[in-house]
Amino acid sequence: MDPLYSGLIGIIALLVLLAIRVPIGFALIFISFCGIWFLRDFGVAWSQLGTVPHEFSASWTLSAIPMFILMGAFAHHSGITGRLYHAARLWLVRLPGGLAVATAAACAGFAAASGSSLAMAAAMSKISVPEMLKAKYQPALASATVACAGTIGSMIPPSILFILYGWYTETPIGKLFIAGILPGVLTAVGYIAMIVIRCWLHPELAPRLTEKPPMRDKIKALGEVWPLPVLIFIVIAGLYTGTTSATEAGAFGAFGALVIAVSMRKLSWRQFWESQVETVKSLAAILFIVIGAVLLTRFMTMSGLPMLAAGFVESGDTEVWHIVLFMAIVYIILGMFLDPLGIILITLPIMMPMFEAANMDMVWVGVLVVKLIEIGLVTPPVGLNCYIVKASLGDQVNIGDIFRGTTWFIVIDLAMFVLIAVFPAIALWLPSLMAQ
Repeated sequence: MDPLYSGLIGIIALLVLLAIRVPIGFALIFISFCGIWFLRDFGVAWSQLGTVPHEFSASWTLSAIPMFILMGAFAHHSGITGRLYHAARLWLVRLPGGLAVATAAACAGFAAASGSSLAMAAAMSKISVPEMLKAKYQPALASATVACAGTIGSMIPPSILFILYGWYTETPIGKLFIAGILPGVLTAVGYIAMIVIRCWLHPELAPRLTEKPPMRDKIKALGEVWPLPVLIFIVIAGLYTGTTSATEAGAFGAFGALVIAVSMRKLSWRQFWESQVETVKSLAAILFIVIGAVLLTRFMTMSGLPMLAAGFVESGDTEVWHIVLFMAIVYIILGMFLDPLGIILITLPIMMPMFEAANMDMVWVGVLVVKLIEIGLVTPPVGLNCYIVKASLGDQVNIGDIFRGTTWFIVIDLAMFVLIAVFPAIALWLPSLMAQ
């Protein structure tokens, strides 16, 4: 059998396994092992299975992942999330849809201390949605705001998806982090503008609140969120000036979050232990999936499928916008069924040679990929962020309302994707100013 056909059959078999809900890490490892066995022999496949986990776990670049997960865990357990939402609520409550606006603003702020969209959605749903429901906000708007604003955590640094993308494509992670700042902020602004306009035109979505918080309380609330800008400075300043790598920035960030939490007496021994456990569990899940993705890359390389795709781009009249459109279709469709890590690690082995053949800027491509993955986090039938919100709220909302409420947010995300695709400077301007 032609190796190319083996690669195609492997991809189809992988999608079938994922469709029947086989865990993605296991599916990747199983298909890759069988494919390498078929194309070479059992000894080669067994050797790959033995060496890849060590090569991956020994990667210095990927050691940034546990650092940023730990930083987010310390920040959450020290109460930064709640204080940030409280401050945003006091300052923005008078706007149409003020509580939803405050939620979107708080998610954008906390994204700078958490690299996980899922963790942010889980934390904010328990804090903000009950308050919005109590104020008679429509459940679809209240729950969808958290689910969609939570995706900003994938774009604003630190982002686990950017770390994995940078590691796989050998793109500087620091540049990817900085590139995500402006698109992330613009996405948050787009969400806020959409909420305000919709709630102004349709007041029944979110009844206006009449409370007028005293300026004294508003200033005090701002003073209580000082740890967040400190953490942002610790992480971003080092990356932007080139004095720290992503791993070092993560380590400084995690240590800074711990020091801040302890100094404020907001972190008990139990919460310290829970932060460690959460980090280990999250890291183990990521490692299992990425090990499978590395094996899939080697299987695909042996089959020649990625080279065929690159050759097609090089030999034809394919323009960059054709590839961007194809990428958007593939990622949006896969986003309806797979989790973010699975999407990025399944597609890159095949699509990266196409990007390179078209001489596309890999920092710009990374921002486009993460933006598309953000959309997948809230699109049915999987929409992981939506299910996280549902699990956190129980019977307070139903999953249909959450998915229905995401429609307008997805429109904003698609518009932002088009803007970044048409005007790459949105993603590339800040990285171009970084110290070399």
